[in-house]
Amino acid sequence: MDSKGKYAVSGITGLLFIVIMILVKKYDVAAIGPAGTEVGFSKINGFFMNILPYNDLWYNVTKYLGILAILTVACFGIIGLTQLVKRKKLFDVDTELLLLGGLYVVMGALYVFFEKIVINYRPVIMEGETSPKASFPSSHTMLICVVMGSAIILFRRYIKDKKLRLVLTIVAEVIIVITVLGRLISGVHWFTDIIGGILISICLVELYAGMFEKIKETRENI
Repeated sequence: MDSKGKYAVSGITGLLFIVIMILVKKYDVAAIGPAGTEVGFSKINGFFMNILPYNDLWYNVTKYLGILAILTVACFGIIGLTQLVKRKKLFDVDTELLLLGGLYVVMGALYVFFEKIVINYRPVIMEGETSPKASFPSSHTMLICVVMGSAIILFRRYIKDKKLRLVLTIVAEVIIVITVLGRLISGVHWFTDIIGGILISICLVELYAGMFEKIKETRENI
């Protein structure tokens, strides 16, 4: 898929995310959460809540995968910093890495935004807390999907060994799948939180992928 196609996917998933976000506040809203908190799509969300109660094992599995994602961010940060030191100018750093930094900033901004602007609250009150935290979209799902999704794209640029690139790509894909399913199974998010996390992640990753392809197309035309 060329850059225009990736931009189109980004735009479509971004619009779907906005639609889901609005519907979570408007459609089939009921107070099925702890402390009487309300959530939209209450029948669907209530169904998954009943069959998938809180699971400490899966919560911890996904938490540690989140740490792995942060380490991945640090690795690309080190690569960028090394280039900056050697090349001495910020804009001499590979464009792909600069754009990746921008992607991380946007992801971080969205994380903070949805912590402050609460769409709904978690279906459980975690140990040590007195009230449920913001839940939509699943920020953990967004973190893993965006970091690992963008890493898969960058493997094509920085890893020349095809076997190693394939192995790392498979590992990243498995981490994404385990996180998405594990976050749902853990019972710390509503079903629509996971869907929202997936949609916003695809939007961001495909936007980055479109920029990546555009850079590649420009280099090939020089």
